[in-house]
Amino acid sequence: PDLVDFDWETLGFQLVPTDFMYIMKCSSDGVFTKGELVPYGPIELNPAAAVLNYGQGLLEGLRAHRKEDGSVVVFRPKENALRMRIGADRLCMPAPSVEQFLSAVKQTILANKRWVPPTGKGSLYIRPLLIGSGAMLGVAPAPEYTFVVYVCPVGHYFKDGLSPISLLTEEEYHRAAPGGTGDIKTIGNYASLPSTCMLLLCC
Repeated sequence: PDLVDFDWETLGFQLVPTDFMYIMKCSSDGVFTKGELVPYGPIELNPAAAVLNYGQGLLEGLRAHRKEDGSVVVFRPKENALRMRIGADRLCMPAPSVEQFLSAVKQTILANKRWVPPTGKGSLYIRPLLIGSGAMLGVAPAPEYTFVVYVCPVGHYFKDGLSPISLLTEEEYHRAAPGGTGDIKTIGNYASLPSTCMLLLCC
């Protein structure tokens, strides 16, 4: 079917599992294997994986939108590919080429096209991940890396859409210290956010 049977009017910003995800692996020589689409689901990680112990991981976020004619478009995905490469260089990680990144994103969207919301009802959020999946002990580049792309239909990030919102200026906790990794999308940059979210809930 062109669209999955889903109540698009209730779509918010939370995880909605889709059909397929894309996986591509890379050994320490920096050469990525040919990626493939697999059913969406858990991936296997060793407890000593670099991403779990040392935070060696990057993420990206972009969206696909359905136009009135039914076609699906993505805004400037090349920029996301380039940003991931910059972050990977900073964390001493091999990164997919721009062409590999774009191909993975395109394949994942097409495999889950029925999950792209109707025009005006939301978008398909695309989450590329690059993680140190190899097992290791000690601070060093991982022996293996995994590149994953999964997607999820989403509505507005805030439940009231683009209506005015209240903001909290956080002065005690800092996500990015001077000279740190605030200029790249490393997964560690988001680790302190739950404490800020709790402050918001208590306000």
